[in-house]
Amino acid sequence: MVTENKVLQGKILIVDDEPDNIALLSQTLKGVGYTSLRSTNDPREVCSVYEEFKPDLILLDLNMPHMDGFQVMKKLKQVDPNFSALILVLTAYQEYETRMRALESGAQEFLTKPIDLAEVICRIQIMLEVKQLRSDIAAIDKEENPIIGKSPSIVRLREVIHTVSNSNTDVLIQGETGTGKDLVAGYMHKLSDRKNKKFVAINCGAMPESIIESELFGHEAGAFTGANTRRIGKFEYADGGTVFLDEIESMPIDLQVKFLRVLQERTVERLGSNEPIPIDMRVIAATKVNLKEAGDKGTFRQDLYYRLNVVQIDLPPLRERKDDISLLFQHFVLQACSRHSLPVPSLPKELIDQLIGRTWEGNIRELKNESEKYVLGMGMGISDFTGVANKPSIESTPDSTLSLNERMNEFEKKIIEKELRQQTGSIKNTHTALGIPRQTLVDKMKKYGFDKNDFRS
Repeated sequence: MVTENKVLQGKILIVDDEPDNIALLSQTLKGVGYTSLRSTNDPREVCSVYEEFKPDLILLDLNMPHMDGFQVMKKLKQVDPNFSALILVLTAYQEYETRMRALESGAQEFLTKPIDLAEVICRIQIMLEVKQLRSDIAAIDKEENPIIGKSPSIVRLREVIHTVSNSNTDVLIQGETGTGKDLVAGYMHKLSDRKNKKFVAINCGAMPESIIESELFGHEAGAFTGANTRRIGKFEYADGGTVFLDEIESMPIDLQVKFLRVLQERTVERLGSNEPIPIDMRVIAATKVNLKEAGDKGTFRQDLYYRLNVVQIDLPPLRERKDDISLLFQHFVLQACSRHSLPVPSLPKELIDQLIGRTWEGNIRELKNESEKYVLGMGMGISDFTGVANKPSIESTPDSTLSLNERMNEFEKKIIEKELRQQTGSIKNTHTALGIPRQTLVDKMKKYGFDKNDFRS
């Protein structure tokens, strides 16, 4: 995904019935730093070589005697049900149907002969980077650890979370908007002994003041006009589990007094009742403001602040953890590609440098939104991340009556058409400007009926 000069190592198997092709590819790959190589010109040997060598990536010809490439892919999956090697097909077949069949059979990429060696190397590097990134993300998912990052502040954050998660101590999370306060709260609950009980999230800023007391404490039938039946409040509902109070600074002052009593006595009284109900809950509160300063100004009760602030976790803004931006962006790109069933795009190093240089006032939430736009074709160049005025623009938006997939296609079509006009039909300049592989552009031009000659001045 991130294209740099550094070669990401991996074991590569070359399968081609032409010895000259094998020699050329082997010499080229060794020349750029790939040292773990195996090859065979007999497709009947592929499975045995695969089991012995366990390659990360296979360069596979389609048209071979005895077994074609489609049969090889089928056989490999039969031999290894957990087959995970990447397959880059290199073939003289140029038909669109052949390409689609290859991709459906298990190949990740497809290049036609005569091959461009520079493009082969670039494609291999991207594929291995994606494989490594997916492996890293899978390891994180296996640990059920949503706190992604390698910066010192995030390493320390994970240590603190693991330390305090199993205690019953109330926690105050402080961080700017979009830093992941809800993510941290949910993760702490999953690590705690309360993980099999309820996790009740409440946004104090989104709840109307007229109903917040009833929502939190519950009420008896007849407690007020419209209270026709008894209602269990959020605190009582969370008994045995965890309550997450987001934007705690938005809780009305008069309600803060009652909430302080709940924290101190661990009991709750429904509106319209004088009977205290014991509750066992852990409170995790979150705020985007400094509650001590709010207390000094009289907008937040100081006694409640000190009661909440037994353990305080400060989430760093994204601009202070620049080492994590590349990993996070690539993670979100992979997620977006999976959601939309789209191919994983390459991310030039220049693009990553631009991302790292941004201030990210919206923090991780803003970064995630940018990754979504990039995957959907709305961030096709560096200018889209730097605010340059000459970035691609679309004069009209797709018809809102179309499905999401149809709208995406219309949007993509307009972007490609506009870039082809700007590049006067140059395939090379267009796929470079859009940040997509050459073959991907060619396929999309066929899909939308574009001819490069129509754009030449």
